[in-house]
Amino acid sequence: MKDRLDNLEMRVAYMDDTVDALNDIVCRQQDQIDLLTKKLERSQQQLEALMPLLMENPDDEPPPPHY
Repeated sequence: MKDRLDNLEMRVAYMDDTVDALNDIVCRQQDQIDLLTKKLERSQQQLEALMPLLMENPDDEPPPPHY
């Protein structure tokens, strides 16, 4: 009985270590996700600011000087 209890205690300790390691990984991944989300939002804002320049009508542009 004592051996079984010792074995279970070892397994629980190992599982605790595994859960702690996985928790650290998940926290780091969430930090990376948050950073990437902020970068994506910043890129979207920059693209939205540039869209009017990119969407200009080419017919509104004056002809080149050699015409």
